[in-house]
Amino acid sequence: MSAALVAEPTSAPTETLPSLHDYVESSGFSSLLVGPSKDPNAKITILLVSAESGRAALAVKAPTTSKAADAVEAERRVLCDLLRELPPEAAESLPRVVGRVEFDGRPALVTTALRGTPMSTLYLRWRHTAGPARVAEDFAALEAWLIRFQAATERGVSPIDMDGGVMLRLRERFAAADGLEAQLERLGDIHARLQCSATPRTAVHGDLWFGNLLMAEGRISGVVDWEAAAVCGEPVRDLVRFANMYALYLDRRTRVGRRVAGHGGLRARDWGAGLEYALTGAGWFPELFRRFLQRGLSRLGAPAERWRDAALAGIAEVAAFTDEDEFARCHFALFQRLVERKDHAND
Repeated sequence: MSAALVAEPTSAPTETLPSLHDYVESSGFSSLLVGPSKDPNAKITILLVSAESGRAALAVKAPTTSKAADAVEAERRVLCDLLRELPPEAAESLPRVVGRVEFDGRPALVTTALRGTPMSTLYLRWRHTAGPARVAEDFAALEAWLIRFQAATERGVSPIDMDGGVMLRLRERFAAADGLEAQLERLGDIHARLQCSATPRTAVHGDLWFGNLLMAEGRISGVVDWEAAAVCGEPVRDLVRFANMYALYLDRRTRVGRRVAGHGGLRARDWGAGLEYALTGAGWFPELFRRFLQRGLSRLGAPAERWRDAALAGIAEVAAFTDEDEFARCHFALFQRLVERKDHAND
């Protein structure tokens, strides 16, 4: 790799950047388009592959809208900040910022490529989620990574904050929804119960679902897509995001009405059935899901019994901040369904 290609730009934002085409041509690498995003503010990811090793050496994240460009720039800044403060053993799973190139009039981010197989690839393999052994390995790998990452970035202690603008954004986004204020009141109660406990402030990934994790030799070898990250934030957010998203897709490959393989208490039906099963059902997966959240909360100094409140707050957070309006609507409807079910159970 040429040394000229690895220098992080230090000039002003008005600098002239090399075009992505020229960058790829001069690098001597082959380009491979991977996982083009379908989000409204999509980013295109391109891997630059070495002919000598046959492995990806660099990754380019190219924005397709102005909002996407802001997200890519936010990712560049937070990665630079994190890599300055993390010890080597904690930093090895993060992409290193190489520089920027121009794509369709917007700056694109160039980072080192990380080794490993996406956990999403493993997740979607035949019957991977049908039994406890492989699922437990996934949860254990993420838990081990999260413990190291949070310990390396810990600073101070504050009341648990799972709001962070969620209430305001939901009020704006679902202003026309029936019963909105009642749902927000319930969410406010959840936030208030969580705020009775305190956790350390740590760095937060912000979108820690299995699609952003790479696995090698049974451990997390890489974590990508840091555009929603913060150097100092609420660590419960990452804990909950992984568990919730893992549960959400359990029924993805099952026809509507049929039982999900390996989960006797789960049928593919309403959107979010897998996550509802994790929070309210019985079986090995709901038990694993809850123990994971309970251990994480206890490790962070919060009561283990607040696991359900944390999970519900995480559902509301996705409803508030995801780019995809339909995904947001489905999460908000699921939140409503779950809190109403809990209310009825308490009657």
